[in-house]
Amino acid sequence: MERTVLAIDPGTDKCGMALVHRDAEGKLDLRWRAIVPRTEVVARMRESESAGHFSMLIVGSGTGSKTLVSEIREAYPALGVLLVDEKDTTLQARERYWEFNPRRGWRRLLPASLQVPPDPVDDYVAFILAERVLLAV
Repeated sequence: MERTVLAIDPGTDKCGMALVHRDAEGKLDLRWRAIVPRTEVVARMRESESAGHFSMLIVGSGTGSKTLVSEIREAYPALGVLLVDEKDTTLQARERYWEFNPRRGWRRLLPASLQVPPDPVDDYVAFILAERVLLAV
């Protein structure tokens, strides 16, 4: 069953966002991602819709999730919101970063597990949250 969701990794200052589509065969496609200031999340949700309409919102249950969910429900009262446990997502997101951004130069010589990505991975955390839900359904 095809489905598109928007996932958000809430934080105090910034939030990772990912629009993820699952096709009929169960393959996941990361259609849009961003790391945005916490205050811009609702506005950027509208921007994400240009990459595809989403039917559900997935929010990590960590820092600031309750406040963020309240703000989103005001802006999108009919949208279903699902809180998902964020356990181990940061470590998984670091690994996922290297899948989307292949290592070059000296970075190829060290195992990915020993490296910290040079960029924030909040958007990949959001992707993992979406993945957890879409692959379980």
